[in-house]
Amino acid sequence: MSAAATVPPLPPLRDPSTPYTVVMVCTGNICRSAMAQVVLMDRLDVAGEGSGVVVTSAGVSDEEHGHPMDPRARQVLRAHGYGESEDAVGRAVSAAIDGHVAHRVSDRELKTADLLLAMTRAHEAELLRRLRALRLDEGRVRMFRSFDPLVSDRSGAPQGQPRGRDLDVQDPWYGTISDFEDTLAVVERVCDVLAPALNEVEGPTARR
Repeated sequence: MSAAATVPPLPPLRDPSTPYTVVMVCTGNICRSAMAQVVLMDRLDVAGEGSGVVVTSAGVSDEEHGHPMDPRARQVLRAHGYGESEDAVGRAVSAAIDGHVAHRVSDRELKTADLLLAMTRAHEAELLRRLRALRLDEGRVRMFRSFDPLVSDRSGAPQGQPRGRDLDVQDPWYGTISDFEDTLAVVERVCDVLAPALNEVEGPTARR
């Protein structure tokens, strides 16, 4: 069985003339979503617009607008080797780390994204509210950890826990480097499952 067969179904490619676009979404776009963008880019071997999958990130708030990635997030990613290779993928990942500029998710991003991945239920609710206001398809929103292999019920709850906030990726901003390490572990676990599924998305520009 392929990795893609074990995960929740992905939304279909919205526009066959464009790459499949994934937007990671957290609060301020300086920690969780930015880290997830980097890790998924690495896993997908995405080097730019010409690839079958494009990965970006954004926040639901503009409180960190214009800021770089949190230095602790950069430190942890670099310590784990992200952006170190000299090939096109390594350069793209390095640029995503060093050149990151936080922003609030735009209406255009909401209109063009194929998959919107929310880090918490609160982020999910805000994305759904925005999509409803724009009369856009709400079926493109997923909880990031719905792809977590430690989640037994793929529709929601971690093993032995109720649905709801237990599916949230906790915000490391309030913690220490150790909390950023924990966040990276969750992100890597999810992206290891998500990347093969994305590579199997049907469409003329999708990777095989």
